[in-house]
Amino acid sequence: MPVPDCTILAELLQRFSDSRSLNTIANSLIELRDNDRAEIPHETLLQLYQKAIPAIEQRLWIEHADDNLLTLYQGLFREMEAHISASGRDERHDFVIVIPVADRPSHLRSCIQSIFTLCERFAYGGVHDGRYRKISVLIADDSKEQQSIRENRKIAEAYRDRGLDTLYFGQQQQLEQLGRLDSEQQAELSGILGEINPAHFYHKGASITRNISYLKLNELTRDKERLLFYFIDSDQEFKVNIAAKDGDRDAYAVNYFYHLDRIFSQTGTRILTGKVVGDPPVSPAVMIGNFLEDVGAFLSSMAKLDPAAACKFHNNRRQMDDASYHDMAELFGFKPEGAFNAYSCSLSGPHSQVDCYREFCRKINRFFDGEHPTRKSYYEHADISASIQPARTVYTGNYVFTADCLRYFIPFAPLKLRMAGPVLGRIIKAELGERFVSANLPMLHGRTVEHIGQSEFRPGIDRQHDTVDLSGEFERQFFGDVMLFTMEKLTAAGYPGTALNDELITDTMHETRLLLSDKYRLKHLQVIDKLITLYSLFEDQQAWWNKTAGLHAANHELALFLKNVEFNFGVDARGYNTINSQPHIDARTEQMLQAIKHYSHNRLLWHNVLSIPN
Repeated sequence: MPVPDCTILAELLQRFSDSRSLNTIANSLIELRDNDRAEIPHETLLQLYQKAIPAIEQRLWIEHADDNLLTLYQGLFREMEAHISASGRDERHDFVIVIPVADRPSHLRSCIQSIFTLCERFAYGGVHDGRYRKISVLIADDSKEQQSIRENRKIAEAYRDRGLDTLYFGQQQQLEQLGRLDSEQQAELSGILGEINPAHFYHKGASITRNISYLKLNELTRDKERLLFYFIDSDQEFKVNIAAKDGDRDAYAVNYFYHLDRIFSQTGTRILTGKVVGDPPVSPAVMIGNFLEDVGAFLSSMAKLDPAAACKFHNNRRQMDDASYHDMAELFGFKPEGAFNAYSCSLSGPHSQVDCYREFCRKINRFFDGEHPTRKSYYEHADISASIQPARTVYTGNYVFTADCLRYFIPFAPLKLRMAGPVLGRIIKAELGERFVSANLPMLHGRTVEHIGQSEFRPGIDRQHDTVDLSGEFERQFFGDVMLFTMEKLTAAGYPGTALNDELITDTMHETRLLLSDKYRLKHLQVIDKLITLYSLFEDQQAWWNKTAGLHAANHELALFLKNVEFNFGVDARGYNTINSQPHIDARTEQMLQAIKHYSHNRLLWHNVLSIPN
């Protein structure tokens, strides 16, 4: 009888023989392999892998995910997949990964390459006739530019040819999907899908694009029983970043599909949300205060140092709290840090303070695209099954759900407010309770494309020459916050299960807006003070960066940063003027009131269209 190949499992068990639990598994494996009187049941063998994986993962991270060990760890899963395939029985979940994208072909290419590499490294579901059996991708394209559309199509074709089933769901396909609704249904669902205008069917927004994708996904549920839908953002990748003394590195160190299948198979979970590592998932509008604090600390420290001396800005990384980048972290239940974060230089090899200054200035204007050079987050391992906890926020760039949860469309999508995921999360929490969870399954978030130094496209941001106008995104952020914290109060009062009168909704929204207006106003005053301090530091003619040759380009970048901070967050900034304009407040309030009032009715219509029982 041929002995099943367990070479990698045996090697890892031997490597960690000092572990009592793994040593016990090793002895069990030896007994099975030495027993030549009976065929080893696949189920028995697979149980050993399942028992060993959590302990091996723990040791992997104790040893800082050493490259050789990480290669063995990935091989362990491929070895296990071979046994599953040989058993002829695989009842695990299939995954459809949905990527909404708008004019970001470079981001999309990196994102899908990460899916493909994850499949190569871990082989979840196995490969049959050159195709990954349990993983497919749907690209929901909301691009305006024809060049982006062509590139996105080519990306789908290229990875389909490489064995990863990739469906392009562009404007034509979306309109065809909507065309299966009659005109009355299209009109009734405008509060979910927006007004359908085939002549301008682009940049509809990620929320509307997701909701249209739900219609397509609903069709896919007819073909497969155990199916999970996995929504991600195009500027994310299926890997994590690891902070190390010899430099940061990105790694395929998490077998997302394996862990998600186990969570959904072994618990009552219906919706799971992960988070991100790397760049923060929020708008610059709510990060400017703490970033100015960090920039000021950097310049103050630099001013005291010899510019020609070796760089001292290394090993400053510390693990960030979930909202450490947010100016108003206390709104989300987190304690404000109240202190600056030191910059950690990304240069390697011998270099001076001048080199570090240049590198910092080279990156500083990426802040307006959402990078935060001083408050990146890094992956920290925790046992994934132990990390599961009740959730209240959906991170729309990293959430997974069962087919019956297509009922939970992105609410209020036509308003194009930020914070749609947290709003959805409050509604789901009120209805699903502990079946809505979060887990330690973050993805790597990268706001900018390296070769252009900025994002390919961001809604609500207008660039004119060197000026970056964030006022559109700022407005969407503020009223998104108003909607979120209004919804938090309304769900506590029984919404949406209980009908609430207009007066209660309006009063709640009014009180919430006033509270947030005060917080935004206070932060505005603090930003203005910090900006004055920064100008004083930067323009000090005694500062060495103003007396050192070769720093013209770096100083220009820093001056440009300060100019755009003043434009967007200064005394007469457009964004603040907009959110304090009474006519605009009245218009937004009425929009939000109508959306909240009609949500329950919209949901009934949605369930009928998708044939979901109410």
